[in-house]
Amino acid sequence: MTASTRVPGSRLEGRTAGSGLVGRNAGWRIVARKEFADHVSSARFFVLLLVLGAAAIVPLYFASDTIKSVAAQVTDTRDAFLALFLVNPRDTPIPNVFNFVGIVAPLLGVAFAFDAINSERTDGTLPRLLSQPIYRDDVVNGKFAAGLATISLVLVAVVGVISGFGIVRLGIIPSPDEVIRLVSWLLVTVLWVSLWLAFGLLLSVVIRRAATAALVGFGIWLLVAIFGQLIVGVVAGIIAPVANAASLEEALTLTALSTTIVRLLPLTLYQEASAVLLNPSVTTVSTPTTVGQWQQWQQQAQGQGMTFDQSALLVWPHLVALVAMTAFCFAAAYIWFMRQEVRA
Repeated sequence: MTASTRVPGSRLEGRTAGSGLVGRNAGWRIVARKEFADHVSSARFFVLLLVLGAAAIVPLYFASDTIKSVAAQVTDTRDAFLALFLVNPRDTPIPNVFNFVGIVAPLLGVAFAFDAINSERTDGTLPRLLSQPIYRDDVVNGKFAAGLATISLVLVAVVGVISGFGIVRLGIIPSPDEVIRLVSWLLVTVLWVSLWLAFGLLLSVVIRRAATAALVGFGIWLLVAIFGQLIVGVVAGIIAPVANAASLEEALTLTALSTTIVRLLPLTLYQEASAVLLNPSVTTVSTPTTVGQWQQWQQQAQGQGMTFDQSALLVWPHLVALVAMTAFCFAAAYIWFMRQEVRA
């Protein structure tokens, strides 16, 4: 918020006739409404909408012929609609839609939060904002809620465009199960971006300058998106060297340990959860540790796929981990902001 976007005093005073403070459930909503209006009317919103839209439409455009052939081969069109998000474009290095969105979407979280608090401090509007009859934590809560609502709007718009392309351009009608899976994947994507929104909010609280916070946030995003798998893979290779295994049992155990280390990367959690939700034929995300488990996994892989309930149970640990990471980042930003000194 700038001086022109601060919470109007008369509006708040009308709500607090006797207490002098806005109610617990009203303060953060007022902040969130004003921040949301600022977000959707800013040039940043339209630029990031175009970036994420291009990240989703480009792989879909190149994969349209492949999707058509997949839909033609499936007699009952079951899971053909989900191919819009799963099929990789032929003869190109472009990833499929959900991988592309998983890499680019965190830009939304960082972009809408890296200057949420420090810009107010730099412009000198934070003391005036906190002088309004609202609770102090309403500021950080309202800003996070506004950013989350804006991100959800962008993601719903992008998924709607992709779905419309599949229905109108390719003639693929989704089944009820596909709709449920797509909505679930959309919620997981919102959760994935919320992690980066909370991280960006933490940067805006800890780092005084918005430019420095943006540099740190986008730098870490670049490190995770491009070099994260390489770095974690090297660490996993050192801790769990599968090539040095003396037996099959030991190789499976080291492989399972290596997979666990790789899952410390949030991007891996999101990609595995997305693959399970969008592709019913994915029956496992864990590596077998014994020969018996390996044989059981092969039998499952030859089955007809999983129901949505089974897929949801499979990705439940991934969602818990993403929620825990998001809560940690937001809690750190919240506590740090509540303890900071704000001078007029």
